[in-house]
Amino acid sequence: MKRNKKSPDFFPRKRSKYKLTFFNESSLEDVWTICFSRFGAIMTAVLLVALIVVAILSIIVGTPVKHLLPGYLKTEERIEMVDKILRVDSLAAEVQRRDAYIKNLAAILTGEIKIDSIGQQADSLLATRNDTLLPPSKQMADYVKQYEQEEKYTLNVFTPTTPIDGKLFYTPFKGKIVQAYDPQRNHFGVDVQCPRNTAVSSVLDGTIVSASYTPNYGYVVAIQHSNNYLSIYKYNAGILKEIGDKVLGGEKIAVTGWEEGKSSSQSCTAEFQLWHMGQSIDPEKYITF
Repeated sequence: MKRNKKSPDFFPRKRSKYKLTFFNESSLEDVWTICFSRFGAIMTAVLLVALIVVAILSIIVGTPVKHLLPGYLKTEERIEMVDKILRVDSLAAEVQRRDAYIKNLAAILTGEIKIDSIGQQADSLLATRNDTLLPPSKQMADYVKQYEQEEKYTLNVFTPTTPIDGKLFYTPFKGKIVQAYDPQRNHFGVDVQCPRNTAVSSVLDGTIVSASYTPNYGYVVAIQHSNNYLSIYKYNAGILKEIGDKVLGGEKIAVTGWEEGKSSSQSCTAEFQLWHMGQSIDPEKYITF
């Protein structure tokens, strides 16, 4: 005969009383007695676990312990941390360059590095008698004569022109020019007053060749463009690209707002420079700010 799996005395068994007694081993006297049921024991355990969970959550929420949890950092704290890390890296690289320079200078002063012999070799070559040199061949003489004839009427050999035709320069940032281009005073760009946290755009397609923090100019970005153009963006509060990244004209590369004496609560100053073949160019001639 099959027995029913659900016994009718299931709940009475849950409510049955149990007694837990602790005895003194020497006198066999009752020291402590606890009376409980199965249901009561289960409910007590559940309440105890709930109290422990609530206590742990209260400690985490109401005390500084929460800052030790991974991933709890706020966005502002994370941005500040990244900024500090970049500054420390830049300063560490600068210290390494200074140490290397001082080490080389000390080696030269102490005589560990020998005097370069290139100058002596050059002097010996200049002192060589002309009669020991081979005369130029007929082919070389004909080539020199042909080259001189071709370049005879070339007027722009030493005055190269800037190939601006067909170039569309995007505006790096909009604002008011507070200091114009003045190479006589070693100011090779234009300073523009613009709102804080303004996005900085690349003026042409190109490649990021420099993106680092400097103590005097904040974050500086340099982009190499085609036709030997180089654009430089100074006094930035952050950089959006890395060295080697390809950018398009008008693409965002940085954010203005560097605070080292160059900004206020509402506005800041950013500098833009444009170079071609090692010569600075007045950006106002080609870009409307």
